[in-house]
Amino acid sequence: MKTPWMKIAALGAAGVLVLSACSPGATEDSAEDDAAGGGGGETVTVGIKYDQPGLGFREGNNPPTGFDVDVAKAVLAEMGYEENQIEWVESPTPQRENMLENGQVDMIFATYSITDERDERVDFAGPYFMAGQDILVSVDENDITSPEDLNGRNLCSVTGSTPAQNVRDMYADEVELVEQDGYSECLTFLQSGQVDAVTTDDIILAGLAASDEYAGQFKVVGNPFTEEPYGVGLQEGDVETCEQVNEAIQKLQDDGTIDELLAANTEGVDYEANAELNDNIELVTCGE
Repeated sequence: MKTPWMKIAALGAAGVLVLSACSPGATEDSAEDDAAGGGGGETVTVGIKYDQPGLGFREGNNPPTGFDVDVAKAVLAEMGYEENQIEWVESPTPQRENMLENGQVDMIFATYSITDERDERVDFAGPYFMAGQDILVSVDENDITSPEDLNGRNLCSVTGSTPAQNVRDMYADEVELVEQDGYSECLTFLQSGQVDAVTTDDIILAGLAASDEYAGQFKVVGNPFTEEPYGVGLQEGDVETCEQVNEAIQKLQDDGTIDELLAANTEGVDYEANAELNDNIELVTCGE
């Protein structure tokens, strides 16, 4: 299944940027790199989310956890990196492009949807997963199966985000929107019955619902109504790293590793990735 985003190419690159020695694409001595792992013993700096249970979550100095984190570790292992060579950095949504442009991170795994607008500033490898906007409800809620069913209901999403407004604009103009500072607050409202549903990307909802605090209480409706290709953000012009990441992602998709990592990070919640979107994902072409 091909969609327009699958042909996204790096735009406006005037030339390949020279990256720092810690970049996975900058290898001065391949023999040393092979002996010491990718980067010749240097670290690779990876941006992730710290506040999305099941995807990218970190408390204090504890090791980060989640699907994005596990995929990043698996990809970097394929590229020759040991876990102790990975430096994790928090990359909030509004700062991701700036962090890549400023060299604060070498790559980003953080529910980072590939879009034309972002592709004007940074490059992408992948995608490694196809998410879609969906709805989270209580496990005993059977009347909400699509966004159209939300008319007259209370729907929670995060302040400043677009998913809830998308529902009102395109599917249910009589929905009552309830905004909170974070999705954890939305789940608290859903738990107490103050809202009927929560909406954002399906995998984010599944990760939240699979957390210990909420395990067994919620379910993802399983009817995604957008396409969100999660890619690996890279510094613009880093074709070499893009190709290495794509090669690793393809292997991990083919051998079932990504499916296993997804299952492990959504255990305990009624969620299945949309097969139509995720079967035979076509990776972006690097350097075009």
